[in-house]
Amino acid sequence: MARKRPVRVTIIGCGGMARAHLNAMLKMRSTTRIPVVCEPSRKAYEMTAEMFTKARQTPPPNEPDLKRLLKEYKGKLDAAFIITPHAYHHDQTKACLQAGLDVLLEKPMVMNAREARSLIRVRDKTRKLLVVAFPGSLSPQVRTAVKMLRSGKVGKLLTISGTVWQNWGPNQVGQWRQVPEIAGGGFMFDTGAHMLNTVTDLAGQDFAEVAAWLDNCGRPVDTLAAIMGRLKSGAMVTIHGCGEAIPSCQSQIQVFCQKAIIRTGVWGESLDMQRHGCAEYKPIKVAASKGVWEQFLLVRAKKMKNPCPPEVGLRMAKLWDAIKASSAKGGAPVKCR
Repeated sequence: MARKRPVRVTIIGCGGMARAHLNAMLKMRSTTRIPVVCEPSRKAYEMTAEMFTKARQTPPPNEPDLKRLLKEYKGKLDAAFIITPHAYHHDQTKACLQAGLDVLLEKPMVMNAREARSLIRVRDKTRKLLVVAFPGSLSPQVRTAVKMLRSGKVGKLLTISGTVWQNWGPNQVGQWRQVPEIAGGGFMFDTGAHMLNTVTDLAGQDFAEVAAWLDNCGRPVDTLAAIMGRLKSGAMVTIHGCGEAIPSCQSQIQVFCQKAIIRTGVWGESLDMQRHGCAEYKPIKVAASKGVWEQFLLVRAKKMKNPCPPEVGLRMAKLWDAIKASSAKGGAPVKCR
């Protein structure tokens, strides 16, 4: 049997998050090849090239202009991993899909629901794969929790409660994540986006109504959030985000059902369950994951169904639109569209 060719992927954006992903990708030489990257910052590219050198691999060339890259490497790439500031996600993903590439897109998928619907149309027209790189949705832990919830074995969904916290406000001073036009929001749309996505994924349905309060704490973007919502099924949700916490980065989500309580985290970092009649939570063992790129390869090879398609991204985008609309009205409830 002929050995399968490694997936040829371009990395678009070589900042800190891209380098975090590369730690795993550079160990997957039998399945992954990176012929070129796209990064406008010389410093960011040099730091990325150094990672390849330390891994005893030749650093790929850098083509900072995405349009030129897609033209010059036509037929030489299979996929794109987009890891750029939020405001650029829609146009870059659209260009890559239309160039015939499958796309793994860093979170949050897009800035709003309008852009989410646009990418779904492009995905459908090009018939290429689009996976949103949320570690939660792509984790075996959250995938297992979703299966349990959809199976009905834990009974009817009653409520979901989630909290995420980090010393994000002080850490991101002067960075693009605190520039509203580029970031699209603050803590709740950056680290907190993992919470919004995992909650909507676990819920498996749209929100009907949302009330939200966002506080900037004197910064250009929000760092505190309190959100209440009602799902279309009638189940209720509370979400709390604190981006001004002591040095830390943690989360917890509890899903209350008629027959059990499921506990996990926004990144799928754990999975426990307390069943009816049991006095405490018990861990649920699942296979370990090497990261979002490994999961993308499994989806692309049709070894598993896409756990985080743009439809999940649309649900989250609609929730974020409602959160912003309610906060702008001082927390008045708004209907989700």
